[in-house]
Amino acid sequence: MNIGFDLDKIFINFPPLVPDKIIDLFYKEKANRELKYRMPSKIEQFIRISSHHPIFRSLNANNLNYIKNPILAKQNNFYLISSRFGFLKQRTADLIQKYDLNKVFKKMYFNYENRQPHEFKNEIIKKLKLDKFVDDDLQLLEYLTNKNPGIKFFWLNNDVDKPLKKNLIAIKHLSEMFT
Repeated sequence: MNIGFDLDKIFINFPPLVPDKIIDLFYKEKANRELKYRMPSKIEQFIRISSHHPIFRSLNANNLNYIKNPILAKQNNFYLISSRFGFLKQRTADLIQKYDLNKVFKKMYFNYENRQPHEFKNEIIKKLKLDKFVDDDLQLLEYLTNKNPGIKFFWLNNDVDKPLKKNLIAIKHLSEMFT
């Protein structure tokens, strides 16, 4: 099975003490109920580069160790698909190296061309012919489910574990993808 994963909040934690709503303010743009992400200003980029230092971005070892399970790894191809913008390229490379993520994923894709994240992920998902995809951004996942009805999407969150749509399921842990 071909399975794709987002990076942040799946394998790399957000900085401590920063609420998700603050993070969303830096990413999403209000656009008449349409999904749209914005390119941060130079000052915001500096803040985000600083906040993406590996010292502030701990590993979610629980999730990473789960997919490192030799049985799962043998039965599946795992892909990392991150919509991080190009200004975070070096910080992302530092994290990949620090946590040896290149040894876990068959291939990794990053949005260094600064495309709209939902469009970037949709293109890669189609290219890889994924069977499943996991992300923490519910609005992005709702967009992807409409574009890819044959793929199972999973919203990894800490509060809900139930089907949301035919091909979108809320989960609290990666193990729920395989039940």
